[in-house]
Amino acid sequence: MLSAFVRAFRTPDLRRKLLFTVGIMVVFRVGSFLPTPGVSYPNVQICIDQTESNSLLGLVNLFSGGALLQLSVFALGIMPYITASIIIQLLRVVIPRFEALHKEGQSGTAKLTQYTRYLTIGLAVLQSTTVIITARNGQLFPGCGVDVIPDGSITTTLLMIITMTAGTGLIMWLGELITERGVGNGMSLLIFTSIAASFPGAMWSIAGGSGGIGAFLVVMAIIVLVIALVVFVEQSQRRIPVQYAKRMVGRRTYGGSSTYIPIKINMAGVIPVIFASSLLQVPALLAGFGDQTAGWRVWVANNLADPGAPLHIALYVVLIIFFCYFYTAITFNPDEVADNMKRYGGFIPGIRAGRPTAEYLDYVITRITAPGSIYLALVALIPTIAFIVLGVGTNIPFGGSSILIVVGVGLETVKQIQSQLEQRHYEGFLR
Repeated sequence: MLSAFVRAFRTPDLRRKLLFTVGIMVVFRVGSFLPTPGVSYPNVQICIDQTESNSLLGLVNLFSGGALLQLSVFALGIMPYITASIIIQLLRVVIPRFEALHKEGQSGTAKLTQYTRYLTIGLAVLQSTTVIITARNGQLFPGCGVDVIPDGSITTTLLMIITMTAGTGLIMWLGELITERGVGNGMSLLIFTSIAASFPGAMWSIAGGSGGIGAFLVVMAIIVLVIALVVFVEQSQRRIPVQYAKRMVGRRTYGGSSTYIPIKINMAGVIPVIFASSLLQVPALLAGFGDQTAGWRVWVANNLADPGAPLHIALYVVLIIFFCYFYTAITFNPDEVADNMKRYGGFIPGIRAGRPTAEYLDYVITRITAPGSIYLALVALIPTIAFIVLGVGTNIPFGGSSILIVVGVGLETVKQIQSQLEQRHYEGFLR
């Protein structure tokens, strides 16, 4: 990996792309510390020091690199875009027009991207309003006695909503710039930047906390083991062989080649973890309003809102497994793959083309998703349970979703750099 980066910096074109990507990431981090107009920055710092992070908004705060609790211009981070992208993908199953656009190729994809942008702005307006109301009611920093938003006028509120929404739009534009002119997927790299920015402070807090150096070393060992497991599984795939028959077009012969369909063990990525975390936050969010002494609210707080509660862990595992199957069924359509293979004269050896091929692919996907979903649940839970046992807290950014995102984005970025290096190497060889 290190040699790939050294070779990339020696290549002028790749060096420019890498420096451009790093520059955009720096701009993104700087925007995470710019306070939104109407927010008392000194009071925010006081509340952050006095209270712990709100677990209800922990996922958003993680993906914003801590900008949410700072109530900065980039407070919402990339979460509105992620949510909008997931919604558009799910709507492809419900709305035939979206599925038709997806099959049209580049023009249809551009149209779906435009819809995603519009939905991102709409979600940013809703989420910024929610964050401002939560901060004004004192639920963002429970127990803090100072007011983080001194001016409660409608004009100030609208200005804050517009500013946070504009910040989300700017983040979306920065991510697209990285994708077009930099290296790697822009949105994924911005998420990577947000999560990685929280690591040094979290490690320092563990080393200087009650656990001391011993807990720090144990946490580092757990992180290394989980990263090794994630790298091994994410690189693993089931290769289904595909043979293309020879066919004559005029005087030329086409086909006759063999290839394979790569099916990853974890085809859903980190999406099931995000879905499960978001769904488990809904009961706790509803219980946060009204009389806090009510019996059902106390039960929700003790059993659903607490990450260490047995019921919370059990539901978390069940939801992750369910969403693994659900999201894989949406993103991989065996009938569509079988039809494309049949159209171009491809077949799986020993399997008839058409419906039998689709049934075979569905059988393979169903079986391979089972260990993939269990692996995803283990990766999501092992760090959390271990950190609870060690007593180093549950708000540190080393959960399963964080490790999956960091490792996945890192592997994908290195692959893109290596592929571009190989392309330039072959071009030079041909010259």
